[in-house]
Amino acid sequence: MRLIPTFGEVLPLLIVTFVMAMVITVGLTPLVRRLAIRLQTVDAPNHRRVNASPVPRGGGIAVAISFLTVALAILFVNDRLQMVNLPFTISPQQLIGLFVGGAVATVIGFLDDYFQLRARWQLLGQVALAVLAIAAGITVTYLNNPFGPGSIVLEGPFAIGFTMIWIIGMINSINFIDGLDGLSSGIALIAAVTLGLISLTVTIGQPFIAVLCFALAGSLLGFLRWNFHPAAIFIGTSGVMFVGYTLAVLAVLGTAKVAVALLVLGVPIIDTFWIIVRRIASGSSPFTPDRGHIHHRLLDLGLSHARTVLVIYALCIALALLSFVLSGTGQLYAFMGLVLVSGLVLFLVTRGASGDALEAESYEATHPEDGGPPAP
Repeated sequence: MRLIPTFGEVLPLLIVTFVMAMVITVGLTPLVRRLAIRLQTVDAPNHRRVNASPVPRGGGIAVAISFLTVALAILFVNDRLQMVNLPFTISPQQLIGLFVGGAVATVIGFLDDYFQLRARWQLLGQVALAVLAIAAGITVTYLNNPFGPGSIVLEGPFAIGFTMIWIIGMINSINFIDGLDGLSSGIALIAAVTLGLISLTVTIGQPFIAVLCFALAGSLLGFLRWNFHPAAIFIGTSGVMFVGYTLAVLAVLGTAKVAVALLVLGVPIIDTFWIIVRRIASGSSPFTPDRGHIHHRLLDLGLSHARTVLVIYALCIALALLSFVLSGTGQLYAFMGLVLVSGLVLFLVTRGASGDALEAESYEATHPEDGGPPAP
């Protein structure tokens, strides 16, 4: 993919935007951490969590404030200096939907961080966010057709229904993968940079969307300074809701980038899909937490906390690079292939883990005096 001819002119603005957002988040996160400790919004250790001591949550507030501050400042300055053109496909009403929706998402998420809301109330908040976006005119109107030339046009209830599924699904994908220090924030950082670079290609040509993506990326990198293992603060539901909503909307506002987002965020999206399938198949609620996620599987295979996160980062970067090589249709094919392959791998890993558990139970039943099976 070739970059737009004006890339050299836009690059300084991208760098300034990225650095400003990063610096604000680096400085703001410790303040949010102290506030979280004062309000006692912390994640205590339990059988499902990997943190060995209580860790404050709600770091997404710093990410949201940084992004919204920098994005609105750039929008204000750009309105007077015309540094980059605002795409004619994006209306002021849609930008309001992006910014107001992001702020509302952060507030809803913080309520969960503080009150520990039940899953049904979180889902209701996600539905409300999707409705807000649609009311602002943010809808998916067409998709690349994986079965032939051209695009699949979505109109009326089909566009509304797909957009709701897209936004709610994106939020839950970020939520479900948020299980290790720096995991969800790092994956979102990779996705934001990828969407930003894709926006700078000749086929897309949306430098303003690239600026917004790099503002989000800078905010996430600044937060990652405090969130990577061992984390001083978690992003919390405030961050999950904000990041999921913002990435979903940026992918919709950016022409033909829904397929890119599907591929780049393939790991959390597919992990969410198979987790929900497995829980429903076992008769459990799809929102019942457990240790069946891909990061838990990698930990069970013997990888350390940091290496597990880095392995998943590497997978996401590989998929990001693949999105630059493939066309929109090819991106969808790659995503569908990834769904099938990941399902097979998870099935084999789960089957192997179940076999090890049965072997351990059998050994303990026949050798109670040993206290467990022999070391491998």
